[in-house]
Amino acid sequence: MALLLTGVLPDLAAGVCVGATLPQLGALSAARWSALLSDGRAAALPTAFALEALANGVSYLAGPAVVSVLGAAGRPSAGVLLAAALVVGGGLALAAQHRTTPPLTARAERRRAGRALLRSAFLRQAALGLTLGVFFGATQVSVTAYAVGRGTPDAAAPLYFASNCTNLVGSWAYGAWRHGGSPRHHQAAAAVCLTLTSLPLIFLDAPLAIGTTLALTGLAVPVLLILASVLTQSSVPRVVLTQAFTWGNSASAAGSAAAAAVAGRVVDASGAHGGFSVAAGAAVATTVLALGGLRDSAAAEDERP
Repeated sequence: MALLLTGVLPDLAAGVCVGATLPQLGALSAARWSALLSDGRAAALPTAFALEALANGVSYLAGPAVVSVLGAAGRPSAGVLLAAALVVGGGLALAAQHRTTPPLTARAERRRAGRALLRSAFLRQAALGLTLGVFFGATQVSVTAYAVGRGTPDAAAPLYFASNCTNLVGSWAYGAWRHGGSPRHHQAAAAVCLTLTSLPLIFLDAPLAIGTTLALTGLAVPVLLILASVLTQSSVPRVVLTQAFTWGNSASAAGSAAAAAVAGRVVDASGAHGGFSVAAGAAVATTVLALGGLRDSAAAEDERP
């Protein structure tokens, strides 16, 4: 009980405070891209969101490495302080960019436009963010369990590294590609690819095979995130766009947190491959949602190259 009161509970309370106060910088940034590339420049949005995904991927790749180095050097608190400084400094720098601030609207107009958040086209993208979050959470737990189960816990790091590196490649490749056709069809194709590359994780056992398969899933994930932003932008009025992006990001975070708990129980019961089956199930659900989106009435922005 003393350990709980002096160790776990303070850390838990601090974590809750961080989560409750951390600004939705991703949603704010995506809304600014939409405002900056409005009207005749909307065709550049996929490239802009790809650049955003590429920057996020670099951060996710470099952040844990920096914190690990600081921890190994005997300064674990320095990692927390560095993360806080980056969030505060980056948030203030973003807020100072007045040129890209979306125009303010009246409260009554926002209230009327808020009904668009109940449209099936937007709810589908929010649900897709949830299933992708489940995929992230289950995969992270399963990779760690796989490495520990083989008696080589250090192997988890290169497996994560392979997936994160191909995330960068996927973001760059989709951003550089001249996008022809509908984003809904691109999303469906990327979701199918994610499912096809996730299913082998259920039965593969060799580290090289697992690493290669994780790398292939990493190519599809950023494309799905980019297209979720593109389709969210086209499915709701501009006055509630920041709110829509926030709901999508929150759904992804909720899915990741819930999946970590569920996958942990599954791993305890049936090993790492059971956890991978949770991730594969999330990929299948993502594909069902993306294919269902093909029936949604496509907005004019959806069909622009």
